[in-house]
Order: sequence, then C-alpha cells, then structure tokens
Amino acid sequence: MLQQVNGHSSGSGAQGRASLKGDLREFLGGEVPLHQLDDLTKVNPVTLETVLRCLQARYAEDIFYTNAGCTLVALNPFKPIPQLYTPELMREYHAAPQPQKLKPHIFTVGEQTYRNVKSLIEPINQSIVVSGESGAGKTWTSRCLMKFYAVVAASPTSCENHKIAERIEQRILNSNPVMEAFGNACTLRNNNSSRFGKFIQLQLNRAQQMTGAAVQTYLLEKTRVACQASSERNFHIFYQICKGATEDERLQWHLPEGATFSWLPNPESNLEEDCFEVTREAMLHLGIDTSTQNNIFKVLAGLLHLGNVHFAYSEDEAQPCQLMDDTKVSVRTSASLLQLPEDMLLETMQIRTIKAGKQQQVFRKPCSQAECETRRDCLAKVIYARLFDWLVSVINSSICADPRSWTAFIGLLDVYGFESFPDNSLEQLCINYANEKLQQHFVAHYLRAQQEEYAVEGLEWSFVNYQDNQTCLDLLEGSPISICSLINEECRLNRPSSAAQLQTRIENALAGRPCLGQNKLSREPSFVVVHFAGPVRYHTAGLVEKNKDPVPPELTGLLQQSQDPLLMMLFPANPKEKTQEELSGQSRAPALTVVSKFKVLSQLEACGLVETIHISAAGFPIRVSHQNFMERYKLLRRLRLHTSSGFWGLCPAKGPSEQPLCAKEATLQPLLQDILHALPALIQTAPTPSDPAKATQIPLYCGRTKIFMTDSMLELLECGRAQMLEQCARCIQCGWRRYLQQKQEKQRQAAVLIQAAVRSWLTRTHIRRLHTAATVIKRAWHAWRIRMACLASKELDGMEENLMTQAPGSLSSSLPRAHSKLLGAIIHLWPLGLVLANSAVGTRGFQRKLVAHACLRLPPVSASKVQTAQQAQAGITSIRALPQGSVKFHCRKSPLQYADICPEPSASSVAGFNQILLERHRPVQV
Repeated sequence: MLQQVNGHSSGSGAQGRASLKGDLREFLGGEVPLHQLDDLTKVNPVTLETVLRCLQARYAEDIFYTNAGCTLVALNPFKPIPQLYTPELMREYHAAPQPQKLKPHIFTVGEQTYRNVKSLIEPINQSIVVSGESGAGKTWTSRCLMKFYAVVAASPTSCENHKIAERIEQRILNSNPVMEAFGNACTLRNNNSSRFGKFIQLQLNRAQQMTGAAVQTYLLEKTRVACQASSERNFHIFYQICKGATEDERLQWHLPEGATFSWLPNPESNLEEDCFEVTREAMLHLGIDTSTQNNIFKVLAGLLHLGNVHFAYSEDEAQPCQLMDDTKVSVRTSASLLQLPEDMLLETMQIRTIKAGKQQQVFRKPCSQAECETRRDCLAKVIYARLFDWLVSVINSSICADPRSWTAFIGLLDVYGFESFPDNSLEQLCINYANEKLQQHFVAHYLRAQQEEYAVEGLEWSFVNYQDNQTCLDLLEGSPISICSLINEECRLNRPSSAAQLQTRIENALAGRPCLGQNKLSREPSFVVVHFAGPVRYHTAGLVEKNKDPVPPELTGLLQQSQDPLLMMLFPANPKEKTQEELSGQSRAPALTVVSKFKVLSQLEACGLVETIHISAAGFPIRVSHQNFMERYKLLRRLRLHTSSGFWGLCPAKGPSEQPLCAKEATLQPLLQDILHALPALIQTAPTPSDPAKATQIPLYCGRTKIFMTDSMLELLECGRAQMLEQCARCIQCGWRRYLQQKQEKQRQAAVLIQAAVRSWLTRTHIRRLHTAATVIKRAWHAWRIRMACLASKELDGMEENLMTQAPGSLSSSLPRAHSKLLGAIIHLWPLGLVLANSAVGTRGFQRKLVAHACLRLPPVSASKVQTAQQAQAGITSIRALPQGSVKFHCRKSPLQYADICPEPSASSVAGFNQILLERHRPVQV
C-alpha cells in the first residue's frame, strides 16, 4: 500500500518508509512554520512525529507552552526564565478580555479556572491537574499557579483587609519552601523532584478573594530516608542542616565539619534548594518558633547518626547481632539526640518480640543482620513520616480559613510522574500504578465520556480510536487475581518471602495477560509491565517486605518513652486511636499495605496527549446547555433575516441530511428557536476558512439538551454578541447625545433671549442717563452764555457812550500827528493781532471773518446778524478789552460723575473778556 501511494512498483519497506517521510516533510513544508502553531490541533496530520516536531520547533524558539485542545503542554526549559512569570505578566493575563487570545501560558489556564469559579451562571469549584513524567516541571508549575492566584485573587478594599490578605498570601507561599525541603529530593530526572503527592485547596470567599488554603498529602516516599539510589540524594532538609548550621548548632547537633553519613550520599553537590535560611524563615512565618525548629533539626540529626549504626553478622542465631566497632559512638549520639535510653534503643533493633497463643505469650527472638538493619530503617522512616505529617498539620492550621468564610475553591493536584529506572521496585510500581489510574480516569471522564455524550445527544459522530489502559489496570489491580493481590497474599502468609517464588507465582497466575511481559535475559527475578507510557521491569526482591511496611509495636513503645518534646507529641504515651497492628491483631483483619493505599486514589486525573488532540480537533470541545445558551446569546435574535436559505451550517441532532431540528423538535423553547434562526445570517457574514476541511465542517450541533460547537463557532457567536452589544450601546449613546444636544440648544436659545433683554435694558438705561446729562449740561451752558452775552453787551454799550462824549481831539492834540495815527492803528488793529495770534485754537469760520472785517474796516458780511456801523467805525478803545485773566465757569452740580470738575484752561486758548469780545458777533441760540 505504501509503495503504491508513493508511486513505487518495487523496492524494500525501508525505502517506502523513507519516501513516505520525504513526502510528509514536503507536505508540511508549505504549511505554517511549526513554531508558530499555538495549538497542536492545527498540526496536519496529527501523529506522534508531527506533534513532537512541533514541540521541538517551539522549544528551539524558547516557547515552552503549547495548547493541545482543552489541555496545556508545558516543556521544562531547564534554565531560569524570570521574565516569563513576572507579576506584570500575571496582571496582563488577568485583565485581558479574552486570555485565550494571548500566547499559551500557564496563566491562561489559571485565569480561565478563576473566571469559571466567579461565573454568575454556574459558579462551581475548579481543579487543575498537573501531571507528567518525573522531571517534567510539575512542582514548578504548581508553584507558579499559587503565585498567580495569590496576585489576582488578593484585591481587598480596606487597609486592614489588605494586611490580612498579604499575611494569608505570604503563609500560603511560605508553605512551598517547607514542604519542598522535607518532601523533595534530587533524583536522576530532576534536582527538585517531589517525592510525595499533594492536593492544594485555595479557598475563595464570595468576592473571589483568597482567604486561606489547605494541603492534603499522600504517599510520601519515606523509604528515601534510609535508602537512596545511585547518583540520587536524600531529602533536601538533611543537606540544609549539614551545610547551613552555625558552629554552636553543629556542636549541639553533633554535626562536625567533614562528617560523613551513610544516609547522606553526594554531599558535595551544591543545589539552589540547599538554602537553609529560606526554610527557617518560611517556618517562622508559619508559626514554628525558633526553639521548635531547633528541636526538629536535632531529631533529624539523630536520624543521620542512626543511619551510621551497622551490625555484624552473627553465626549463632540464638545470639543477637553485635555492633561494629566504629558504630558504637553513633548509637550513643543518636540516643542522646532522640533522648532515648541507649540500651533500649539497641535492644529494640537487635531483638524482636513475638506474641503467640491464646494467652498472648511473649517470646523474644534475636534478629538477623538484615532484620536488625530493617528495624533500624523502620525506626527512621516512622519518625520522619510522623514529622512530615505533623508539619502538614501545622501548615494547615496556619493557612486554613474558617469554613464559614469561604464558598468555593480552586484545587491544584501535583502527582507523581511516570518513572522507569534501571532498578525498579515497589516505589516505582506504586508510582506508575497511580499514573495508570490517572490515565484511566482521564480516558473515562474525557475521551470516552465525550464520545458517549455525543451519542446520547443524538450527534452523528465518527469515534476516535484511543489507547484504553483498562487491560493494564486489570493486570495491576483486577479481581480476583492481579499483581497487587498476589503481593498482598504473600504478606498475609507470614512466611519468608522468596523473590524467585513471587516471580513464578505472578507468571503462572497471570499468564496470557497482554500487558504482562517477560525479560528472560535478566539474571535477577523480575517481571515486566507494559504501561501506557512504556514497559517497565520490576525486581521482585524486597517487594513483599516493602509492601508490609511493618512498624513493630516495640519500636512504637520505644519512641513513646522518649523525653524529647517533639517525639512526645508525635508519639503520645496514651494514643486516642489504636495502631494498625493492634487493630489487625484484634479483628484478624489483613493489614493495610502500601499497594492497598494506592487503590483508593480513584479521584486523580491526567491526560493522553495525542488522543486529546485528535478528539479536540475532530469534536466539539464547547458544550452549553440550552438555558445558558439562551441567556447569553438571546441578543442575536436581532440578526434574524427572513431568507429561504434555511439553516445553512446548523445541523439537527440526527445529522445534516434530515430536516432542520427547529421544525421537527417541539421541545425547544421559542427563544432558542429565534436564536437558531438568526445563526445563518451570522455564519454568512463570517470569513471563509482557509482550510477546506474546516470550511466543510459543520460548526454547530443542537443536541437534545445541549448545544455543541467548535471554538471557531464560539468565537463567531461572541463576535456577533459583541456587535449587538456595540449596536445597543451605540443606540443608547445616540439617544443620550441627541438629548444632550437638544438640551444644550434650548439652553443656548434661552441664554440668547436673556442676554438680548439684559443688553437692551442696559443700553436704554445708559442712553437715558446720557440724554439726561446732556440736557442738564446744555441748559446750564445756554444759561451761562446768555448771561455773559447780556453782561458784555451792557458793558460795551457803556464804554461806547463814554468814548463818544469825549472830545475827539483831546488825545491826538497832545501827541504828534504821526504818533496819533500809529496809536490809532494799534488800537484799531489790536483785536486782529489777537485773533491771528490765537488762530490755531481760537475762533474760526464766520466769527473770524467778522473780527477781521471789523478791524480792517471792511464792508460788513451780508450774513452778519449782529453788528452796527457805529461799532465798526469807532473801534474798541476800552482798556478793559486787554486780557485780564480767565473767567471761571460756574454751574449747578451735575448728576454725572465728573461733570462738576472744571478742567484746567489751555495756555493758548482765548479766555476772559477777550472770548466774549470775539464771540460777540456769533448768533446766539436761545
């Protein structure tokens, strides 16, 4: 088939595959560059090779987040990138109207989850599953999500609430360093690998503000305290106290410089997680005071010294194993730090107590070398496990809010990643078993449930084949026989376990199972399980002992006699609850093994990448109930067009070949029918997709109870809704602006009328005042003119009479004739000189002509009204005609403001009697 498709008639299969890859590269070469594809559903075709190529291309461009339908794929950059997680970027994604339009980021998932919680239609609790292979960066992702919610969900109004929110935020963030120090370790895959699972519940009040948090942990890998694989390390806290303790603390905890401990491998490696001060400060913020911290670190130092205790082989089984010579000091130091009696500590590790018979007779039996070391390891593991659980309880008491103060929560689930090492034991079996449960839960709740929902809703659907790991789960936990049941049965038989015998039982009982493989080349007893992520080989040696996880009663009794305050609190002398061993001894019920604890983790989730991409690309990831669809998109009824095109692009539940659903189904509400009728007009206005497959894809299906649509259809509906809201807003704005404009026009017209009336009144008042003032001035001036004219006429008449009575020759007789003529000329022409001297500012016009005619004895002007021949011939001889000073102007007080002030006379003006003389001939107007 491959040869025919590629055009080859002959050739090997390798050549055909090479040609197919070449054609595939040529086909993909014309597409969009792979690093620009933000969603893996756009990869064409969707295969494991193309998906990995796209992720590799984006990783080369320092792009570490890619959408995969409803999930987000995160790649570990293995280098610090601070600009990718700044508070400004968090606020940008939080304030974006559509965060999914931004570049793929973990903040997009966090913001969408936060908006789902605060949704007004269906506010429900949300959870984010952070899963992946060991070393993929799950812990870092969970830490970034906690910081994101601490930023966006802490927006109090008052100052007091702001301080409370800051304290809660600080405590929640401080829980990370403490839990990572006591629960994370350096492995082959990651320097800060979580060796426990946790579920963090971020609690929100009605205002969607973070009021507290709660942490639930499970499946701590406590065996790491006493056993570490090659090139791996113990928990971070042991390295922190050895590297960060002061001189006084080293003396107090017996940790000298350069000391070596069996349970502290690779101490020379320096990691960022070895900062002791950060852990101390975080514990202090969580309410753990300095004295309690020192007590904790002293107990941890006692565990390190306990790891240096080694036993010698004893040939006589009746005699207990003795200590090696170089480990006696370690026993004494460990007992001193744990405040336990040294002899009792040593005796508990060397001798075990057995109760048998109906009378529960007690027998003491010396332990072998292996049993002594097992009891030593068990003592360290139970102390560390109790200490870790106590720290979790302290953290919860510090950050957990009152149940009455919060109404919703956002959950962060950080689980183990899939592990496959050269040597895999019960720890890897449990971790991979948990991941199988994750995959099965995801398949059941997303892939399978999605396709079944399509069938129930009546959609015509071509089912996508996906990898169902139910067969692997049947092998691990199935009934009646499975790997877990066989291991638990070996624990109940209470007999020395054999690795080869366990391998034989598994191979014989589970022969023919498709997920059970064999590795015949292995020299050690083992079996192979084909997981969904790949085959893993597990060694059977030590499986049964690790699964029992026994805590002998004498170890618990020993710890109850400790005088250390912390151990007295962790192991009370009179416990309220009975231990597991006591319950199993009374009821004869089987003990709860480690494998059995894993079978209660059915609430976990995960994702299958390629299957998710297939279904997300081919299916309808958006599904909305009829009620919610109507409430959100009822505005689209305005777009309804009465056309005969029908429901183009809208298909009923039974497929596109039948008649439209709205004409057939009578159960749909009229409002929903109107919305569906408006969709063709909306679809016709949308741009045609460039992809032919997407152009022929029906964007929306109407099921019996839900509306199914693609992301493109949802985007189209949101755009149409935004347009309708914009049109409504524009109509409201137009009406409001029209109202404002009309109001302003009316106000302007009213203002114009008022201004015109006021200005008219002010003008009339001003003119009236001016007219009154002018009338007063005019009357006063006329009165003064008449009075002065009368006085001047009277005076001139008297002077002429006196001149006429004198002898004509009296003056001339006393002077010579020439002098007499000169004097007469001077007297006769003196008024003319006076007129000419003041011609610039003096009299003009007709008055000037009258004076000139009088002085020169010319014939009188015909237009003259007042002049006598006698006056013209006689002239003026009165000495009083000479300038005698100014004549002051007096009048009544004027109602005007400055009318009663007399201006200063000009130096060149004609004043006094001369002015009267010159204006004598002016016609007087009465």
